[in-house]
Amino acid sequence: MEKIPSFTIDHCRLEPGIFVSRKDVTASGDVITTFDIRMTRPNREPALDPRALHAMEHLAATFLRNHPQWAPKVIYWGPMGCCTGNYLLLQGDYRSADIIELMRETMEFVAGYEGEVPGAMPRDCGNYSYMDLPAAREAARRYLDEILSSPGECNLNYPS
Repeated sequence: MEKIPSFTIDHCRLEPGIFVSRKDVTASGDVITTFDIRMTRPNREPALDPRALHAMEHLAATFLRNHPQWAPKVIYWGPMGCCTGNYLLLQGDYRSADIIELMRETMEFVAGYEGEVPGAMPRDCGNYSYMDLPAAREAARRYLDEILSSPGECNLNYPS
């Protein structure tokens, strides 16, 4: 089998950031941009706790799907299996720089969230108790402070 493009990225050199993972064109001609919202340095620092990612998934998906500008373009937000970040799929042809402010808003929402996590009830989620809101808040704050406050080229473009 041919290796898929996301497995050709040098994860030993990959920094946290916002990366365009792929662009697909639907049968109707719409472009879908998949973003790699990388929150840790793969293989060089600990991955995010899956419970934190689960809480972040609920919070970020809720925020994005209610965003006044971006909600109609949001297709999906969810965690990476390797627990080093999340995927965001948007309808439209975008670059990493186009969504920096959206990711700042999203992570500010997660970092400052207090209360019950949306959808964290037995009838709403298949593993509703498997969440860690304080860890999700901490991961979002770190991403804001260390990456989104002043992203450089290495945070917006995959290593070559």
